[in-house]
Amino acid sequence: MSVKKKEKKPLHLAKMSIKKGDTVLIITGKDKDKEGTVSRALPQDSKVIVEGLNVVKKHVKPQGQTRQGGIIEKAMPLHVSNVMLKCTECGEPTRVGHDRRVMGDKERSVRVCKKCGKVIQDRTRSS
Repeated sequence: MSVKKKEKKPLHLAKMSIKKGDTVLIITGKDKDKEGTVSRALPQDSKVIVEGLNVVKKHVKPQGQTRQGGIIEKAMPLHVSNVMLKCTECGEPTRVGHDRRVMGDKERSVRVCKKCGKVIQDRTRSS
């Protein structure tokens, strides 16, 4: 009896509007109505890991001299549809639109707040 492995989507098919460093609001689940910062984005699985939220307790075995055994708390991934991006300008949870705008000397695609219409700034990018 063979075990089927879950196939991952190719990177070019996985499009997410939420990136590392964004502030998000959880809209469903046990941590509903809580806010946090995205510590890691997993576009292949359409999931994000939010710091300090969706935490589970995991029992780990010791591995020789390197790791001590015990119960650790670990933040687990949430599906991107269960979180909503908070706008950097108006501070409201919003859907994300995409628009081509001239930024500096070249035109590029930017994320836009659907409520206020302003560009959502990337926290990880310094420009």
